[in-house]
Amino acid sequence: MSEANTPDAAALRKRLYWHSRRGMWELDLLLIPFLEHCYDQLGDQDQAAYRALIEGEDQDLFAWLMQRETPEPQYQRIVSLIQQHAENADNDSRRPV
Repeated sequence: MSEANTPDAAALRKRLYWHSRRGMWELDLLLIPFLEHCYDQLGDQDQAAYRALIEGEDQDLFAWLMQRETPEPQYQRIVSLIQQHAENADNDSRRPV
């Protein structure tokens, strides 16, 4: 059994998914596809940054991801990765045009 298919990994994935669902639809559209398509390929440090980021306040996440404010230094890289993923129009076949 690979590490990604262990019960602990499945439980972590479910927690991450539910924590990625936010009170703002705009954040859901950024965070959930990133989690589904990119999270598993991230290094340990970036995964830890994502887990810490989604513990933050919606207003902060929105301001950072919409480039209205500069993210705190520890989140700059992960915010940039999420933004890059969102800018790629081919990243989700379910995405409306």
